[in-house]
Amino acid sequence: MISDRQGFVIPEKLFGIIGYPLGHSLSPLIHNRAFAGGSLPFVYLAWPVQAEVLPQFMRSVRILPISGLSVTIPHKESILPLLDQVTLRAERTGAVNTVFWDNHELWGENTDCTGFMASLKEQGIKPATVLILGCGGAALACCQGLREMGISSIFVAGRDLNRLRALERDQGITGVPWEQRADLRVELLVNATPLGMAGGRESRSPYPAQKLPRCDLVFDLVYNPLETRLLREAAARGRRCISGVEMFVHQAAGQFRLWTAKEFPTAEIRDLVLSRLSGGNPV
Repeated sequence: MISDRQGFVIPEKLFGIIGYPLGHSLSPLIHNRAFAGGSLPFVYLAWPVQAEVLPQFMRSVRILPISGLSVTIPHKESILPLLDQVTLRAERTGAVNTVFWDNHELWGENTDCTGFMASLKEQGIKPATVLILGCGGAALACCQGLREMGISSIFVAGRDLNRLRALERDQGITGVPWEQRADLRVELLVNATPLGMAGGRESRSPYPAQKLPRCDLVFDLVYNPLETRLLREAAARGRRCISGVEMFVHQAAGQFRLWTAKEFPTAEIRDLVLSRLSGGNPV
């Protein structure tokens, strides 16, 4: 950090998350802790950006001293045409969750893919069959991650049949109408919808509880609250569960390495997130 003549502390680099709404995001908490732990003079902020002003905001990024962005709902796909380049993984995914500068160009990457894969690999999981609930940016990242792991039996359930047909064509998955999502017997069930998320959706689940025995493992990408309704109901039926905290931490690690070329304190940040979500007051 440097100080101006009035003594104000000025960060050398500025990062932030864009999406809407952002009231329950823990991204500023974890990235600022990681910056501080690495003695990096950087600051990470939350910028609530509604869909209609995204183009204007991205024009501002090009003239303001913003060094990188995290991208969340609803911008992971709509941001693509506003960038100069995207990585091969982001192109194949069709969604971006990370923006960075390279040679004066704005690039897009998808660390949701690597975060999802890391979460499974860390626990020694390579499922033969997967059902993904939702067909937005997070679901696209999961599809790409599964393909990179060599898994080909991928089903995606959504309400928009036109969207599902497009995913079948572009992503090589099998689309499932939302009303038929519980008819499949799969090894891994992934919730890539906002259902169950803090901020008004906590009481909702994307999957009927009585059908959970059709799945061996349940991975809810929602990380706040720590235990979603889906995970509670799955655990009560003896299903193995993975919290969205895992993907949240691993995708952030990918962002941090991309922005700083330094290692992310994964274990420390996981403990920080778990403490905050369980009602603790980490310092």
